[in-house]
Amino acid sequence: MNAIEQLKQWVKESDNIVFFGGAGVSTESGIPDFRSVDGLYSQKYDYPPETILSHTFYMEHPEEFFRFYRDKMLALDAKPNAAHLKLAELEAAGKVKAVVTQNIDGLHQAAGSKKVLELHGSVHRNYCRKCGKLYDARQVLEMEGVPRCTCGGQIKPDVVLYEEGLDSATIQESIRVISEADVLIVGGTSLVVYPAAGLIDYYRKDKLVLINKSATPVDRRANLLIQDSIGQVFSQLEA
Repeated sequence: MNAIEQLKQWVKESDNIVFFGGAGVSTESGIPDFRSVDGLYSQKYDYPPETILSHTFYMEHPEEFFRFYRDKMLALDAKPNAAHLKLAELEAAGKVKAVVTQNIDGLHQAAGSKKVLELHGSVHRNYCRKCGKLYDARQVLEMEGVPRCTCGGQIKPDVVLYEEGLDSATIQESIRVISEADVLIVGGTSLVVYPAAGLIDYYRKDKLVLINKSATPVDRRANLLIQDSIGQVFSQLEA
């Protein structure tokens, strides 16, 4: 039995699947993975993405932070791809219990997934650091320079920057769903960013599926390894 057929069988037999995904899920919707640094960064920005997307940089250089943020992080016209849509379909069919994601683009929810645990927050939630008033991503995109609230306070995206801690409630719930899962499908993530990458250590069963175009440090632990496009793989699954 080939890997896709095996995966199809596990999906068919299970009603407790958890999906854990990273940037590779979104790149197929046209959202760039900022870690795959291309020439554009060095031409347009004086700092590497990891520096710009840090708490210190946000505090000290807010204008430059928001220039990068609007340019690279707010892909508001992106649409869910085959993987997002199939996961929502599998959840509706009672098979997928949760999606744990490192992405901040909200595409899982746009596809119809209900139980989405966003480890790194979401560009769709923005709040005033002074009064707490909420703003959506489109409002932030259309503001000039450093976005300001009507009260004069600075607006901050509800995304986890480098040097900031992950939300403990989201982490705890992610640990719970992963530890209770029958099948854990990990897709589109290089599994090198911690603490998120450490979450798969909580999986206890023997149906760990790893779908990624390139090798990861965890390949040898996978019960099923598929090196292919995540959308290509998911489009073959049946709810």
